[in-house]
Amino acid sequence: MGPGVSARLFTARQSARLTALARTDPGLVAHDLRSPSPAVRDALAAAEVLLTCWGAPVLDPGALAAAPALRAVVHAAGSVKEHVTDACWERGIAVSSAASANAVPVAEYTLAAILFAGKRVVSSARRYAELRAAHDWGAELSGLGNHRRTVGIVGASRTGRRLVELLRPFDLDVLVYDPYTPAPPGAVAVGLDELCARSDTVSVHAPQLPETRRLLDARRLGLLPDGATLINTSRGSLVDGPALVRELVSGRLYAVLDVTEPEVPPRDSPLYSLPNVLLTPHLAGSLGNELHRMAELALDELERYANGLPFAEPVTRESLTRSA
Repeated sequence: MGPGVSARLFTARQSARLTALARTDPGLVAHDLRSPSPAVRDALAAAEVLLTCWGAPVLDPGALAAAPALRAVVHAAGSVKEHVTDACWERGIAVSSAASANAVPVAEYTLAAILFAGKRVVSSARRYAELRAAHDWGAELSGLGNHRRTVGIVGASRTGRRLVELLRPFDLDVLVYDPYTPAPPGAVAVGLDELCARSDTVSVHAPQLPETRRLLDARRLGLLPDGATLINTSRGSLVDGPALVRELVSGRLYAVLDVTEPEVPPRDSPLYSLPNVLLTPHLAGSLGNELHRMAELALDELERYANGLPFAEPVTRESLTRSA
């Protein structure tokens, strides 16, 4: 997260709680474990727990050798794949993640996107700006609305399950595809092809794994009904980008894309200007004051550790094979 990470992550109350829970200096942040400052080197040598966040240094054998007392890693963010290595598991280090807290704003963003998609808000707003005049919107949008629309959720992940909860008050039919996790209450489990063919809106919440690369390929995108909306807040690699662009340029589909592959599309990409696309800069996850929710969960985990209790949100080597 760069400079000022502690001030951005913790409120003043949370910083006070952190210092009460453990001997720590919230202002001492290690960005480089290969060539640490003397202060970081001394702290690492005595550290029993590392509190990490986005952009944390990789915990490889060299870094762990400098932390002989290390017993646990508490990650105040989502995935730990970028910094927790096999060396951590081989040392028997306990790992926790605030992924469930980060799932909350992603699910909220997606809920808003689904409801806006049902009324085609983004493209209608752009068209209204062009017309700048009275128009028969009821006739133009007569086939739309959020009553008894079908929403397909790809992946019963933390975010996917949270989204199903948020959708319960609405008159929507919810389908879920996940080959490993049962559909949560309020949703019906179906195969991926059936989900694509039946859904007015498809939202992607599966993890980025070798087997999920381009999970929504050209054939499956072709199964989506005309006028359907694809929402992706997971990872760009899960969707066949060129195939999706072709569908969007043709006008057959709509999309809300918070992630793409590459992460920032080329400057000449049509995604920036297509009227049927809402493109956002990977902001669905925690930002601003939402970071404090992840910090609170991490502090809860640190308190559990200090009291000799197991983590409430543990990460295991095995779970990483099927999660983000």
